[in-house]
Amino acid sequence: MGLVSDRAAVVTGAARGIGLAIATLLAEEGAAVVMGDIDTDGVAEAAARLAAQGHRTIAVTCDVTSEEAVESLVDTCRREFGSVDVMVNNAGITRDATMAKMTLDDFRTVVDVHLTGAWLGTRAAGRVMREQGRGSIVNISSIAGKVGNFGQTNYSAAKAGMVGLTKAAAKELAKYNVRVNAIQPGLIRTAMTAAMPPEVLAQKQAEIPMRRMGEPEDIARAVLFLASDLSGYITGTVLEVTGGRHM
Repeated sequence: MGLVSDRAAVVTGAARGIGLAIATLLAEEGAAVVMGDIDTDGVAEAAARLAAQGHRTIAVTCDVTSEEAVESLVDTCRREFGSVDVMVNNAGITRDATMAKMTLDDFRTVVDVHLTGAWLGTRAAGRVMREQGRGSIVNISSIAGKVGNFGQTNYSAAKAGMVGLTKAAAKELAKYNVRVNAIQPGLIRTAMTAAMPPEVLAQKQAEIPMRRMGEPEDIARAVLFLASDLSGYITGTVLEVTGGRHM
């Protein structure tokens, strides 16, 4: 028996990277997983790979800035698997530039995907979970939401906003036995970090007390903890998964 056996989960941004690692681990621990992503082909391929391994997965094309799309994503999980026990709001993008060079459109787009997307996902999942009398929502923020990153006023603002969203939603949903928590990843090995100049990456890695980058699986394990009964008395918290960076 896995830690989330006989439960149903929704993961956004699940086609690759951290989202795929989360969906994979939840499936391996017994959950049925609805994998949402704006990349139709990518998420379909990812879900098919997991299904071929014997896991229960469904791929859904989802633009997390669309109220209709997010509601449909959550409703698909309830319709196909009977419940929505875990919601992971992970989808995100970057549009980096200094404030002097950043366009208003790039600011709004990043905030819309991260913060509005997480709000829509939390609201949609909360609607179902209130009726069930149980559930766990996990919002994937970033350590940038704590310390701010140069050239990322949009991303840092959105990720900080997700912390406020998490705490407010946790207070609203606690009486229904629905928990809401956030994770703030640090420097994680993804396509985004792979594109960084080697000297910049080395400098950032030197700031980590554990002296290594995190892996997507490090975030997935933290999500699994917050999704499972191991964290049954934890809500409204922010878990930093950073190797000690910015502690």
